[in-house]
Amino acid sequence: MPLTTTTSPRPPDSGRRKLLWHRLIFGLWYRPVEVLDEARDRSVWGAAMFLCLLCGALGTMAKDSFWAQWDVSPALALEAMAIGSGVVLLASVLLGLVTHAIARRLGGNGRPGPTASLFVLVFWTTDLPRLALDSCLPSASIPVRATAAASAVFGCALATLLIRGQHHLPTRKAMAAVSIQMLAAVALLKFPPGSG
Repeated sequence: MPLTTTTSPRPPDSGRRKLLWHRLIFGLWYRPVEVLDEARDRSVWGAAMFLCLLCGALGTMAKDSFWAQWDVSPALALEAMAIGSGVVLLASVLLGLVTHAIARRLGGNGRPGPTASLFVLVFWTTDLPRLALDSCLPSASIPVRATAAASAVFGCALATLLIRGQHHLPTRKAMAAVSIQMLAAVALLKFPPGSG
């Protein structure tokens, strides 16, 4: 009588490579679809928080008020930077959770941790070029504003891909889930009132 062997199903996460921060952040630029697929159902809070705090600090240093405060008291300037970065982090996490909640209302089935953390990571990764230029050029200059517009479009596209993959939604619903938050964040952060 032939012997039959049964193999137990492999755990879903076995064989998946560890997601390193630099692979996540830089990979979103040159192979975004592959990286988002690899990151599916994974929480990346470490990378998201690090990048969010870094971008908050860069955004603070791009303001003239920070350097004016620095000339008076470096300690107070650093304290203001820390507070600002913390506020940016909390606001970013809130945007990610709101995006997750909207996606679920539209019929998605993703989990909150991966959705929110990857949303934060996508938003700030795509905003890095603007922040880099804004730190050395006036905020109202053409290169800064052009980079802000391009990075906003790219960020919205990546966020749509993210929600579509995490929540198994059609593109139209995924875009609806991210549009309000992305427009609000872009208006307040990339094109703040009075920057023109």
